[in-house]
Amino acid sequence: MGDKAHAHTGAAGRAATADRPSSIRNVVLVGHSGSGKTTLVEALAQTAGAVNRAGRVEDGGTVSDYDEIEHRQQRSVQLSLVPVEWGGYKINLLDTPGYADFVGELRAGLRAADAALFIVSAAQEADAVAGTTRAVWEECAAVGMPRAIVVTHLDTARTSFDEMTRVCGEIFGGDDPDAVLPLYLPVLGPEGPDGHAPLTGLTGLLTQRVFDYSSGERKETPPSDDQHAPLQDARNRLIEGIIAESEDETLMDRYLGGEDIDIKTLIDDLERAVARDAFHPVLTAAPAGEDGRQGIGTVELLDLITGGFPTPLERPLPAVTTPGGALRPAPSCDPDGPLVAEVVKTASDPYVGRVSLVRVFSGTLRPDETIHVLGHGLTDPGHEPRPVHEAEVRVGALSAPFGKQQRALTSCIAGDLACVAKLGGAETGDTLSAPEDPLLMEPWSMPDPLLPLAIEAHSKADEDKLSQGLARLVAEDPTMRLEQNQDTHQVVLWCLGEAHQDVALDRLRTRYGVQVDTVSHKVSLRETFAGPSSGRGRHVKQSGGHGQYAICEIEVEPLPPGSGIEFVDKVVGGAVPRQFIPSVEKGIRAQAARGVAAGHPLVDVRITLRDGKAHSVDSSDAAFQAAGALALREAAAETRIQLLEPVSEVQVLVPDGYVGPVMSDLSGRRGRVIGTEQSGAGRTLVRAEVPELEIGRYAIDLRSLSHGTGRFDRSYARHEPMPPQLADRLREQQENTANGA
Repeated sequence: MGDKAHAHTGAAGRAATADRPSSIRNVVLVGHSGSGKTTLVEALAQTAGAVNRAGRVEDGGTVSDYDEIEHRQQRSVQLSLVPVEWGGYKINLLDTPGYADFVGELRAGLRAADAALFIVSAAQEADAVAGTTRAVWEECAAVGMPRAIVVTHLDTARTSFDEMTRVCGEIFGGDDPDAVLPLYLPVLGPEGPDGHAPLTGLTGLLTQRVFDYSSGERKETPPSDDQHAPLQDARNRLIEGIIAESEDETLMDRYLGGEDIDIKTLIDDLERAVARDAFHPVLTAAPAGEDGRQGIGTVELLDLITGGFPTPLERPLPAVTTPGGALRPAPSCDPDGPLVAEVVKTASDPYVGRVSLVRVFSGTLRPDETIHVLGHGLTDPGHEPRPVHEAEVRVGALSAPFGKQQRALTSCIAGDLACVAKLGGAETGDTLSAPEDPLLMEPWSMPDPLLPLAIEAHSKADEDKLSQGLARLVAEDPTMRLEQNQDTHQVVLWCLGEAHQDVALDRLRTRYGVQVDTVSHKVSLRETFAGPSSGRGRHVKQSGGHGQYAICEIEVEPLPPGSGIEFVDKVVGGAVPRQFIPSVEKGIRAQAARGVAAGHPLVDVRITLRDGKAHSVDSSDAAFQAAGALALREAAAETRIQLLEPVSEVQVLVPDGYVGPVMSDLSGRRGRVIGTEQSGAGRTLVRAEVPELEIGRYAIDLRSLSHGTGRFDRSYARHEPMPPQLADRLREQQENTANGA
């Protein structure tokens, strides 16, 4: 790192390729929105020679040109792949959205990668860095994924590399801040009118050489006299940090004994420590200039990726089972082994159709071969995934994306990634394997979408296309859930946030040609009797011809919550003939399902049939059904009907500093806090029961309240009586809506 040859090994216009897993590096870029991930990817591509000096690909676009929605919304909304070559290695750069609503794309990037670059803007507040990236850092730590940190935007006024390095050590270092240390110090030019000095180069702490970019090209020079003191302090700390993580137990004793450890040993130990996730170097980078100047720090970063990050051979692969659930040995990353691959992302191209981004874990994927596609499908939260779709399909063309271009590939070996066109009905998360030995990979975790979006087709023409468009939308994005609510008769898209909703509506309109209208989301209310009552249903029509005759008398009494509808027959003396007792029950249950007051299903009552009358000729099944329904409506008119609202059990995980505001906010939503408990260092889990009417937008409100650091999940607990004043207000709103007010 710092003493290697740096010839451009990529070639603009040619797809980067790899002939063995050891020459592949899969790296995901993680960071807050606006931290500079996409700009850094473009700079790395230019330094690697994958684009021309102006940072453009052949069609005049850039490597980040991927989705029209991203251009319209002015933000990254999906995972994109940019493959480059450097020093004989193929590097797959996976650029992820930084906005919290698109965490599903981030999780897909983590699945496809073997190492992560955390991009931190020096212009950000420390709280923003901690809130948006610590959770992802902990996810990577849990699976032992190697990580490095890149500080950007040092060319912004009032920024400090030293301060940001200190913040990163506190946030990411945990109990060992010396495991998060810089490899290079920034070299600053003369101060400008705003008092800020621009970044002109880097000083390598191990090599003690300055890499000067001020001319537009990277030039190596010795450090000046005024650079020696800060260099030595930082260098000594770095060497001690490397030696502390060294696998050579004698190295520390030799160093403390005064031995001058040679640079090659230190670099080798550093690379091994990074690869096994024991050390997290901090680097800095600045984008390429519009005049074609090379991006600062890009060479050093590419060297770190190829020298310090692991190959696919070194990363453990996800667990694999048969379609029946039997555990199989984890596949090895062998191009000659059995095929095991996974769809990590699904997108739609206006010309090609559905395009799948595939990570090959074992074997080799080739065009025109027949493979088995097996998917987990959708599952309810808390339940194990279950295969619900599988098929044998023929592999279409393989390609490597580069901006809007797709560069053809002849194969994709184990450890590599490629785009596959027309892969049948394959969805994100599906496993690809050999037809003679179908396999299923363990799914990666996805957040549960908790923000509802109720939609209606704008016109009859849109209605015909809506179901297909929604099905394709959900197949592409596993963080989106479709619900056809049987109680409210609404079509609901559950999303992760407002930006996620905007993208869903945009895709429906532009990709699938479906115009929809958004409507207020309704929760599933219930009705019950507040007290006992009775009713008489009389359905008599005898004006000529075959008449209708049925009379029944019922008593209704409330039951404990969760009892449902209980029907009891206590007719004596045959007042209602036996063959019509089921008819009365059917009519009562049908009316209960429609509701008796505000149109919500009736629950938790016992309905007893006491008496009635029949006619030897005019009585019928239909007549007694109608009489039963009338009797229930009359009983409802004689007492107070209570509205029941659904209550959810909510679990909110937040840093300790936000526990008070969160609990206060939940109380303001008519919530009952059940308790709190510690959940890891500095985080608290708050448990509460909250009416669903009050948490429709909680996904947005919690993000604002906790500065993006909190997350929650919810599950249905029960229905409870709604406060009378709120129930009256709801009834008034329904009446106004029904009257067209």
